[in-house]
Amino acid sequence: MRPITVVGIPGHRRVTMFRAAAVAAGLPEPAVVGWRDVCAGDFTIPAGTVVRIESPGEDAEVDRLLRGAARPAGHGEIVGLAAWYEGFVAAARRVERAATGPLITPVDDLAGMFDKRRCHARLREHGVAVPDGFPANSYAEVRAAGWPRVFVKPAHGSSASGVVALAFGRGRVSAYTSAVPDGGRLYNELRVHHYTDERTVAAIVDRLGADGLHVERWFPKAAHDGRVFDLRVVVIAGRAGHVVARTSRTPLTNLHLGNARGDLPAIRAAVGEERWAAAMATCERAAACFPGSLHAGVDLMLAPGHAEHAVAEVNAFGDLLPGLLVDGRDTYAAEIEALQRLAVGV
Repeated sequence: MRPITVVGIPGHRRVTMFRAAAVAAGLPEPAVVGWRDVCAGDFTIPAGTVVRIESPGEDAEVDRLLRGAARPAGHGEIVGLAAWYEGFVAAARRVERAATGPLITPVDDLAGMFDKRRCHARLREHGVAVPDGFPANSYAEVRAAGWPRVFVKPAHGSSASGVVALAFGRGRVSAYTSAVPDGGRLYNELRVHHYTDERTVAAIVDRLGADGLHVERWFPKAAHDGRVFDLRVVVIAGRAGHVVARTSRTPLTNLHLGNARGDLPAIRAAVGEERWAAAMATCERAAACFPGSLHAGVDLMLAPGHAEHAVAEVNAFGDLLPGLLVDGRDTYAAEIEALQRLAVGV
């Protein structure tokens, strides 16, 4: 197959792990093009290579450049998400124009997955179960909808940054989020806070609303061993393979927020093989809504009793699951194997 070029953050584990998987499969070590160079417009994609666009996250200067901002964001600061999205898509388009070989994830797919409103609309159009939702820009709009429990999500956010699990009842408000307001700015912390003061909650949602919100009706999640859970399912070349159960004592299950991987065999046994197979089929149909992409990370929620399920999100960069092996391969090795298989027409 053709050599591979990775557009990413040089030295980041996403890049180093993928390159190692390629070498282990007997391929030449992929070239690396840094996101800073892409943002500056000073880069070259080696001719004819397969191009993998990796996450531009965890580099403050890349974040600043994508936002077109004069100052870098503070540590954990949530700012300029709409501008970041526009800058990210524009930068990915530059990569697309510079490439003479295929992209593992086309830019149209990237753009669709990174806009939660567009992503949910596409899933719904293709018959994939998702929670009811609507766009909003303020706390007042969320309140006016009259839904007793909702998830409020930045339209272009990731890693649960700025996500608010919000409940109303008997004149009270309850909100779980990793967002913390401070001096007119908003920061993301690696733990979940619980707010009950409506003014504080409104200030958080309004600050996020300036960049656009996707509001979802709360989908109740099943529990196992006293903790709610959902599933991160990585679909590669159309097949669901690597799965992680993310468990939490709060409504937010992202693992970096102090949550834990659950006992997947026990959860699968509790769900039952028929319902498990149906859930995996839904994940495969969700990934198929982005047909040009080799892989996608699908976040799937199962209801209590496991009879119903729904897709929360589809993630372009949702394949970072260190240490998780299926048939002896991690996600990156499985992606390399799929590329090799597709290159020979199998």
